[in-house]
Amino acid sequence: MIAPLSIPSPPPSWQSIPIDLFGLHWDIRTYALIILVGIIVATLWTSRRLTKRGGEPGVVIDFLIWAVVLGLIGARLYHVFTHPHDYFYPGANPWRILFIWEGGNAIFGSLIGGAIGAFIASKQTGVRFLSFADALAPGLLLAQAIGRLGNYVNHELYGLPTSLPWGLQIESTNTAYPTGLPNGTVFQPLFLYEIIWNVVGVIVLIALEKRFNWRWGKMFAGYLIWYGVGRSYLESIRIDPSEYSFLSIPSNVWAAILAVVLGIVLFVVQSRRHPGLETSVYLPGREWKRSQDAVDSFDTDSDDVDDAEGGASDARESSEAKAEATSSAG
Repeated sequence: MIAPLSIPSPPPSWQSIPIDLFGLHWDIRTYALIILVGIIVATLWTSRRLTKRGGEPGVVIDFLIWAVVLGLIGARLYHVFTHPHDYFYPGANPWRILFIWEGGNAIFGSLIGGAIGAFIASKQTGVRFLSFADALAPGLLLAQAIGRLGNYVNHELYGLPTSLPWGLQIESTNTAYPTGLPNGTVFQPLFLYEIIWNVVGVIVLIALEKRFNWRWGKMFAGYLIWYGVGRSYLESIRIDPSEYSFLSIPSNVWAAILAVVLGIVLFVVQSRRHPGLETSVYLPGREWKRSQDAVDSFDTDSDDVDDAEGGASDARESSEAKAEATSSAG
């Protein structure tokens, strides 16, 4: 008996959008469109945050190209190699490894690939890697929340059977449906749990950033800790965990724990190395000099932290102007 408040999975027809154009037919995968929306949201928010901190308008595009491409490759490879039996078996279609629109894109692989891409872009643009990561953190968390809607549409990312009233309905023909369970069993809606966890995380991280001026990689460290804690629990109750484990703990749980440890280490190290304000998002000697028009355009809507830094900058400029006036008068 299915609980009256249980969450129904969307019909399979939601998984693609048929389009007929110029006599050609395409089936656009809904999952891919949802991921694209998440990327756009993260890009726009990151660009706004980075520009207000002194970054060149549009520089985020250089990061986007590298991070998205390598992030998608990393996400797919991580999933394939942690679920090899889904892709490597007698009669398997080897090209299916490339079918990212079918789902199966691991977030930890995406983070690794995206980080490599961002590091490459950092060297090309002169923007500090950790400064970019700080600007990206809340947008990345929000994009991940949006992306989980794609898992819902694809009938994936659900947990163990549950008697909770908000259990997720999954058809018994689903490839991940456990053998032996009766039809009508409902499961933990992990996609929904992660959406809630990520949205709350965005609010918490933004509040902490404004309160404690988290820069120099501290905001990104907070992201790693928050996301790692949430994922370590969700992966532990997932119905289709990675096929590899160590000490009876799935590899994805270890990856989440590693993210937490890395976040803590990064936060402690950067707090000791950089206790003061971040004066520039650029590497020394790579600074971008913006015109007065750009200053007027992008500095009028700063947040509390940026206002404080802007005030300090204005004070310095005022002192320099007075000194020059005194020198001229003399």
